[in-house]
Amino acid sequence: MKKVVVVGAGPAGIFASYFASKSGADVILIEKNSMIGKKLRITGKGRCNICNASDIESIIKNIYKNGNFMYSSIYSFSNEDVMNVLKEHGLEIKVERGNRVFPKSDKAIDVVKTLDRMLNKEGVKVYLNTSVKKIVLDENTNSACGIITENGKHIAADSVIIATGGVSYPLTGSTGDGYKFAKQCGHTVSKLKASLVGIEVDKKIPGELVGLNLRNISINLYKNNKKIYEDFGELEFRNYGIDGPVIKSASCYIDDEKNDKCSISLDLKPALSHEKLDMRIQRDFAKNMNKTFEKSLGELLPKKIIDFVIEISGIDKNKLVHQITKVERKNLVDLLKNINFDVVKLRPIEEAIVTSGGIVVKEINPSTMESKFINGLYFSGEVIDVDAFTGGYNLQVAFSTGYLAGINASSEK
Repeated sequence: MKKVVVVGAGPAGIFASYFASKSGADVILIEKNSMIGKKLRITGKGRCNICNASDIESIIKNIYKNGNFMYSSIYSFSNEDVMNVLKEHGLEIKVERGNRVFPKSDKAIDVVKTLDRMLNKEGVKVYLNTSVKKIVLDENTNSACGIITENGKHIAADSVIIATGGVSYPLTGSTGDGYKFAKQCGHTVSKLKASLVGIEVDKKIPGELVGLNLRNISINLYKNNKKIYEDFGELEFRNYGIDGPVIKSASCYIDDEKNDKCSISLDLKPALSHEKLDMRIQRDFAKNMNKTFEKSLGELLPKKIIDFVIEISGIDKNKLVHQITKVERKNLVDLLKNINFDVVKLRPIEEAIVTSGGIVVKEINPSTMESKFINGLYFSGEVIDVDAFTGGYNLQVAFSTGYLAGINASSEK
């Protein structure tokens, strides 16, 4: 029986362990934390966006960095496979807007409990509160043959799978250990940066706006005055600037180390053309012609954003509606269709959902997840240089690469 050691009990490591054991291997899963799936417990604001129910080609299109590397793993273990194996082990799921898949309970902990049941069912030995110091290599066969823990214990293995995550959310244990191990084994690690993270902007966000969630808005991201990305969905205001799914996805295209001038244009009313929005505002003004400008916006905008819009519009909030000029009204329309934020910088990588960068994909066999340099050394999940947008795509990467690593690490060559 082959012996497999998996380092890291996140979604990639858990799936790798489960399928390695299911394929007949004796599996040890090593986790530095006191629990499995620590980061998974807080994903999706505690709800856990498990995967995405779109077709496979759409999924790969949403893996914006090195998506082609993922063809073999996702076709080998698809989103349907992810959902089926979780359902087989007792998790009820549901599909929401944007084909996002969540546990029916809206509790990420239920996903973790399901993964725990999977490990128990297959008899995976889980070592918690155990840190790995290095990967042991057999120079004669150029292969991975075990690990050494921080307290000096040597655990022998026929194969080693590194599934240690990135460097985002370091309190969950994602402290970049896998990059260190990969470098020890001769691998290259590309530049690491924050991805899927909030953005600090030039405009001061007033206190009453902080926490406001806007739905059904659209954004355009400009880099050096050229539009490079657009999105539709939800945006959230924070004390430092802007966040939410559309902003997190836009952050993937921003690199603080480059001197690009980036800005984000927010359209509060994307369903209305300039002309239709102007007509809508004229109707509201006609209905409220003897009220102040401030009092006339209650049906058009959420209450918390009215003062912010008035301030940047330059129109006196106490001005009576019937005194507002056509030019001022047209400027208001333009503003609602294009509130501009200059990007100051991304939030710290510690706050990022995922780490952009990682082990260079050309050094990994995409059909097996095995190192091209070291026999019996496999990688899965966020430690690899593959990044996707929000919507369940990054967890799909973890599950699919975990599956491939697990079944190949346990196979008799």
